[in-house]
Amino acid sequence: MNFDPIGFIRSPYTDKFGIPRQPGLVTAAEARLELLPPFAREEAFKGIDGFSHVWIVFVFHADCLHAGWHPTVRPPRLGGRETVGVFASRAPYRPNPIGISAVQHLGMERDARGLALKLRGGDLLDGTPVLDIKPYVPYADSLPEALSGFATRPENTIWPVAFSDKAQREVALFDPTGERKLRALIEQVLAQDPRPGYMNRYPERSEFGIQLYDLNIRWRIDQQDINVISVEPLNHV
Repeated sequence: MNFDPIGFIRSPYTDKFGIPRQPGLVTAAEARLELLPPFAREEAFKGIDGFSHVWIVFVFHADCLHAGWHPTVRPPRLGGRETVGVFASRAPYRPNPIGISAVQHLGMERDARGLALKLRGGDLLDGTPVLDIKPYVPYADSLPEALSGFATRPENTIWPVAFSDKAQREVALFDPTGERKLRALIEQVLAQDPRPGYMNRYPERSEFGIQLYDLNIRWRIDQQDINVISVEPLNHV
């Protein structure tokens, strides 16, 4: 079986660290699925405007494509201490490194780069190869009574996020029109506390960095608050 991608994701997540652990958690994250020929045809999407959400079937490509698989993994949700079977997880290191994400569909657009599907709320790394798109059908795909094993959402997961005066000026500088929704994107990503679960073993470390678009965001944990220190171009770090 050989599969060719139908397109590639362009998203603000240019590094794996900071990507939300599930889709839909960061609504300020907007992305494009840029389609490749011969799939970049409007007739292939006839009727999709009636669906608010779609399933994106994709390949875990960064560090995973040729890394092989492991029968057990250590999910971040369990702090990296406990193991579960790979098929009881969404870990990327799988026999076939394929993932699925349900994301909001914002419509199609054609520009100088070709035909693209606009998406919101994804958890997809920039450059992710996409294998297929399927409409999200609520009566069949939403199962509120389903059990979620160890992946239940913990309480009080949203951290308050503050910006230093310097960081506020830099957000305005790098997103003057607000088109990138940069401040909201930073707030929503950091409010989920993107640190790996095992970081509680290193209480002395309080300063971190994440990469969004072409920017490096430096931030600090102060008790139960997250403070954004600076927002700078990557070539300055």
